[in-house]
Amino acid sequence: MQKFLDWMEVNFAPPMNKINRNVWVLTLKDSIMQVLPMILVGSLVTVLSILKNFLPWFPNLSTLSSYTMGLIYIFISFLIPFNYMEKKKINKMRLIAGMVGISLFMIIVKLQEVPVLQFKYFGAGGMFVAIISGIYVSFIMGILGTYSFFKEDSAIPDFVRVWFDAIIPILIVTVTGWLAVYIFQLNLYQMLLNIFMPITNFAQTLPGFLLISFLGVFLYSMGISGWVLFPITKPIYLAGITANMAAVAAGGVATNIVTAEVFYSGWVAIGGIGATLPLVIMLVRSKSKRLKALGSASLVPSIFNINEPVIFGAVAWNPILMVPLWLQGIVLPLITYVVLDMGLVNIPAAVFDMWYCPFPISTWIVSQDINGLILFVAVAAVSTLIWYPFFKIYEKQQVTAESATAGK
Repeated sequence: MQKFLDWMEVNFAPPMNKINRNVWVLTLKDSIMQVLPMILVGSLVTVLSILKNFLPWFPNLSTLSSYTMGLIYIFISFLIPFNYMEKKKINKMRLIAGMVGISLFMIIVKLQEVPVLQFKYFGAGGMFVAIISGIYVSFIMGILGTYSFFKEDSAIPDFVRVWFDAIIPILIVTVTGWLAVYIFQLNLYQMLLNIFMPITNFAQTLPGFLLISFLGVFLYSMGISGWVLFPITKPIYLAGITANMAAVAAGGVATNIVTAEVFYSGWVAIGGIGATLPLVIMLVRSKSKRLKALGSASLVPSIFNINEPVIFGAVAWNPILMVPLWLQGIVLPLITYVVLDMGLVNIPAAVFDMWYCPFPISTWIVSQDINGLILFVAVAAVSTLIWYPFFKIYEKQQVTAESATAGK
């Protein structure tokens, strides 16, 4: 085990950290993070909509979701080029790049031929389309953004120079989009969706769910933030919950299990990625002074699903606690997926991205099903059983070390 950890520390962690700092990964991650407040409004609507079950006169707030979360596509198509130019320190072009991103998006959607505004083109279902179009705009603007028609000592005002310098990249993006969509009659929207369809389809399977979950805890155990997977997992989660919402609105049933609602709010990530809340409770009651202090400091954040203190204080690069963390990333999603797939618990069909909402309150909100609470109790019990033997081994080591230190 130690040889494996040494190899991971030397050969695996550094390249992963390098990827995490890559300008494209940072751009995608930041862009998606910046739209989260709009998604949270949709989550708030979900919470308030529960009142309608008890107060028939309560208004339908779904329109608020349509004009916030329902416009994510537009926001992403602007933010990716904007953030990329900012990170490349071509700030003079960042606003123009963002606007060009929206222009290309409108071309892909063929907005002028859409007789009625359809939110399905602008929402989370087309996230991959927005990402690819945003990357294309960023690439073109990044290459040509430093080019200028004018010399540095030109008397022409800077803002006028930017206007003229932006003409070529704007034309390249819009003309190529126009040629592809209007001249060659390519349905870029559907083509891009089809490219990523195998990924989203696989992600909605049990092996896909287990892979996503395990990668998150595996990286976390190495001290690498799970956010490195965010540009990949967030579009999958959003596409899944959006499809569930559409299915229920059409009179059908939700079928996509792999969503943020299931993972972060329903049953899997109790206390944060890796279900660390049971471990924190054990730490609070520990015989080791060090572990007890760590547990006390980590308890309140963990209740709100913030588990960096316990991860970096006890778990990361700790061979004893890394193994149960990995098991949490396999066993808990396995149980959850099987139960939901059997139809024993309602599959979430409304957006709820308030990951900081304590369990099991969030569980009730996303499932509104007593069976969902029963599943939560079962998952929490299994999580506790996984942590306990490894915790006792680690606690014994710490108590022995503390006794040896006190005896000197």
